[in-house]
Amino acid sequence: MSTMSAGRILVVDDEVSIRRLMRLYLTKAGFEVVDVGTGGEALVALRRGDIDLAIVDVMLPEVDGFEVVRRARQSSAIPIILLTARGEETSRVAGLEIGADDYVVKPFLPHEVVARVRSQLRRARGFESDPEVLRVGGVELDRRARCCTVGGTSVELSRREFDLLAALLANPRRAYTREQLLDDVWGSRFVTGKTVDVHVVGLRRKLGDALRISTLRGVGYRLETDD
Repeated sequence: MSTMSAGRILVVDDEVSIRRLMRLYLTKAGFEVVDVGTGGEALVALRRGDIDLAIVDVMLPEVDGFEVVRRARQSSAIPIILLTARGEETSRVAGLEIGADDYVVKPFLPHEVVARVRSQLRRARGFESDPEVLRVGGVELDRRARCCTVGGTSVELSRREFDLLAALLANPRRAYTREQLLDDVWGSRFVTGKTVDVHVVGLRRKLGDALRISTLRGVGYRLETDD
């Protein structure tokens, strides 16, 4: 993060007026802003590694916003907020499922976007302040390296599976409601509690007997330990 600002924000939109509006409000809020008009330029900016959060329009020429998120998630865990004129539930869910953290539908209030930016950065920096390595039983999660091992063997997790497991490992034996996990892991309730269920199933399949994640009927989930 830049030491001279509240954070360095990438704004990606092919409409110059939108970029100017967001630059104005984000700069007033204390952020440093980089703005580009295409998905290709966005990927170049993200590869530099000096961006704290990206606001990405879905309807971009050449490389659309969904593809920007997909490619960015191969190497980056920074918060990404999708910006679009499409307000359908399916579009919102699709964006969040491929790795976006939040969704703002046009037309929007600039102050709302600034509030979303601050919320996502607080959440991301909260993750950074947690212990870098989490261990329960034979499962080890390295937050900085974004890698998971079981008994010393690497296990490939999706970004959401990784963040969900991190939340559970950080608080073993804590009963989580699905809503709490949506807030802590997804940072949004645009998706439903069933999304949590699907990711828990994925973790159980990949981790096998190494961890036991109990289903609490009518409540949510709890990571069990032998202690």
